[in-house]
Order: sequence, then C-alpha cells, then structure tokens
Amino acid sequence: MRRRDEESYRQFAEGRGPALYRSACLMTSGDTHLAEDLVQETLGRMYTMWNRRRCIDNPDAYAKKVLVRVYLTHRRRRSSDEQPAPWLPEQPVEIGDSPLRVTLLQALATLPRKDRAVLVLRYWEDLSIEQTAAAMSTSSSAVRSRSSRALVKLRAQLGQTSFVELTAA
Repeated sequence: MRRRDEESYRQFAEGRGPALYRSACLMTSGDTHLAEDLVQETLGRMYTMWNRRRCIDNPDAYAKKVLVRVYLTHRRRRSSDEQPAPWLPEQPVEIGDSPLRVTLLQALATLPRKDRAVLVLRYWEDLSIEQTAAAMSTSSSAVRSRSSRALVKLRAQLGQTSFVELTAA
C-alpha cells in the first residue's frame, strides 16, 4: 500500500473506529471484548480493500456493512478449539453505566442477532430503512417488518413506560 493510502486509511480508522465500536457494543449487548474483536476484524477487512476504495462509493457505509456481516457470522465461524471458561472472575461495575442503559443492554441481549442489528442501525446509528437494508444485505420490507417485531419484543421486555423514557433520552 502506498504511503498516501496508508495515511488516509489511518485517518479513516481513527475517525470511524469509535463509532464502529459503539455500534458493536450495542449489537453484542455490552460485550466490550467481543465488540473490540468485531471492530478489529472490520478494520482489518477495510485495510485489505483500502487500495481498491475507488470500487467503494461510501467507505463509512461499507464499514458498517462489514461490521454487520462480521457480527452476524461471528458465531458460525467460532473455532472448534475455543472453550468457554468454567467460571468467570467477579466483574467490577463500570462507573457511568446508568441503570436505564444496563436495562436496555439486557433487553437487547434477549433479541435475536438480526433484530439487534436492525435496531442498532436504525435507531442508534440513525440510518434510513434503505441504508439499513443495504448494510444487512436484505430488502427494505424485511427491515421494516424486523424492526417492527423487534420493537414489540423490546416494549414487552421493558414495559411501555421504560421504553418511552429510553426513546426520549
């Protein structure tokens, strides 16, 4: 990769990395370690495509699409030699997590992966239905129906009062 391309990639990664990380955290229901892995994989794939970016109209949208694909396929490609730990050490509570945020992350964790991805892209990233459909490689009608069903499930989890507080915040 040429020096100019490396510099432009570095600027892109530094500029978009935090936003990709926030989206990944929401998709993984607050699993920051998995979110870091997903962003690392996304940026790695973006790096390999960077010198061919003239084929990519919008690098930001492409990065979101790559992140969603990496997230959705994460469990499928899990290595067979990975074993979960039999116990986890006590985790300290992070300062700054409001009870409302924790409740939202717990409710998101109960949703299927695609539902979580749709809600994060539509309501956290504030993408249009068409942009969300493009990022998820699906149709606009599928995004509309999936987001509608996911919101119903989320409302049932949180209760109408909590949901109104979340959307107003």
